[in-house]
Amino acid sequence: MNTDLLTNDLKKKRSSSESFWLMGQPDVEVKKQGEKYVVQVNGFDYYNTKTGEIESGDSSKIAMWELDTDYDGRSLYPRQVFFPMAGKDEGWDRLAKNVKAVIDEDLIEQYKGNKSIPFKLGKNGRIAVKIIDDRGIESLKIVEVKE
Repeated sequence: MNTDLLTNDLKKKRSSSESFWLMGQPDVEVKKQGEKYVVQVNGFDYYNTKTGEIESGDSSKIAMWELDTDYDGRSLYPRQVFFPMAGKDEGWDRLAKNVKAVIDEDLIEQYKGNKSIPFKLGKNGRIAVKIIDDRGIESLKIVEVKE
């Protein structure tokens, strides 16, 4: 944080000088499908510092989310990455064009949603979901999965 946060009289009184947003964890559901699991991201809540209110953001306000299917408690290793807000020439479409790769169009469509591709749970027994909302604010949720 900036040091001007410690001295209230020095802090500028403009909306552009807001230093941070406090944000809650993503709202996620983990469902078992046979031997595999699926994660669905429903949205998130955040605290609006201007109004002092809790505001909800649904999955349409998530620019990107990542899924670590074997979270070790130390570092996030995204095994699936999604761009729900990506347009035709953004996200995975843009990457495929830049690397001149042949892509599976059906798989690309799946990576634009708020539901993961089925996966096997890793040996650590927990997953991590990291979201980045449409303002660029990050949030992380760790879920212990009981088999």
